[in-house]
Amino acid sequence: MKKTAFYPGSFDPITNGHLDIIDRAIDLFDKLVVGIGINLAKKPLFPLKDRLEMVRESVGNHPNISITSYTGLTADYAVKIGAVAIIRGLRAISDFEYEFQMALANHKLSPEVETVFLMPSLPNVYLNSTMVKTIARLNGEVENFVPQNVAERLKKRFSDIQGR
Repeated sequence: MKKTAFYPGSFDPITNGHLDIIDRAIDLFDKLVVGIGINLAKKPLFPLKDRLEMVRESVGNHPNISITSYTGLTADYAVKIGAVAIIRGLRAISDFEYEFQMALANHKLSPEVETVFLMPSLPNVYLNSTMVKTIARLNGEVENFVPQNVAERLKKRFSDIQGR
């Protein structure tokens, strides 16, 4: 039986840290579904269509990775797609409490789905989308933190916002 894992996130935008987790998760599971969650309480920098495109461009045409969007509870969607695990990245101890609470809630909602925590490799341990957006907003170089396609979209997005 093939084992599917689900890697949820906002991916606003996808970073090298996300790609690091994707690379390692696909080594552990037969199939990986990367899901962009739609959270109506958040105002993302990029519309869903753009985030889906950036993730697809960044991941490439890997035969065992699919990219999708979803609404509702992550645990419910994991069950819907037949996932045996939800993948979560842990960058630092500060992530642990929130992620631990989410893992417990997801387990209560869908006990058949395990949460698997993966730590990013050392060069990506400090990296997050908020930091990348801040650097890009202040005209900093983001090429070391995100794929080239994402760096170009960030520059264009902030150029459009700031009227440059």
